[in-house]
Amino acid sequence: MIIERAPAKINLALHVRRRRPDGYHDLETLFAFARDGDTVLVAPAEEWSLTITGPFAGALGSPAEVEAVSPRLVPATAGEAFAVPDNLIEKAANAFTRVFPDIPPQAITLDKHLPVASGIGGGSADAAATLRALARIAGVASGDPRLTAMARPLGADVPACLLGRTSIGTGAGEELAVIEGRPGIPLLLVNPGVAVSTAAVFRAWDGVDRGALRDGNLIERALAGRNDLAGPARLLAPLIGEVEELLAAAPGAILSRMSGSGATCFALFETDADRDAAAGLAERRGWWTLPTSLA
Repeated sequence: MIIERAPAKINLALHVRRRRPDGYHDLETLFAFARDGDTVLVAPAEEWSLTITGPFAGALGSPAEVEAVSPRLVPATAGEAFAVPDNLIEKAANAFTRVFPDIPPQAITLDKHLPVASGIGGGSADAAATLRALARIAGVASGDPRLTAMARPLGADVPACLLGRTSIGTGAGEELAVIEGRPGIPLLLVNPGVAVSTAAVFRAWDGVDRGALRDGNLIERALAGRNDLAGPARLLAPLIGEVEELLAAAPGAILSRMSGSGATCFALFETDADRDAAAGLAERRGWWTLPTSLA
């Protein structure tokens, strides 16, 4: 069995520069990753299948689809794993099998611990972990450019999650430049239990270019940065503002901000004790929390 971690993706800063004619937006973002998240497990099987377990399994399909292999998992054509892919793991498997059709069938299990549609790249990280796992099985090098070519059509965050390293993303977020990270910094993720549509948040952006990322080390750049989607997301889900306020006021917080298009917010802390105290405050409000650290 191959086990691949699918860690939460954090946008320490997210600057939206302009709308593009293709419907995407030009971005400048600081990608970082948590030590924790989802897990993808892949094992040899007689036919391709996907099983979803974990606390957020139900958000990705009906109970029948979560508990057992569905008829939709029968291959439609030679060279495709799944007939009707309706999540990014299935799409990633299909992309891989089109390029590497000799890979034998695999049973894929997603252990889903990150909330869905929450701005921390859960689906993108799952797809990237699937590509990495299948590449290991097929003997494909992790840096093979064909993997990146597969990742790009799956979503703007999938290439960053495939790389899995602290980096600056430009273009739609898929053009990556690795920078020095700060592994070990205590990190807290908080989601108030609301899902916001990425498309709706981008539509609500006011179109104002507020400038580029600044130079400096990771923390200097993050502190000088912003998330241009936070305001639009708060309009759609005002509860995000309450999370932001709690984290900003937490003792020991170095930096707090919404990640991606929301609704998950994060804070970096001076100590584990400061992080855990803030997690307790958020939990008492009934919010999902993940105390972790930067990878």
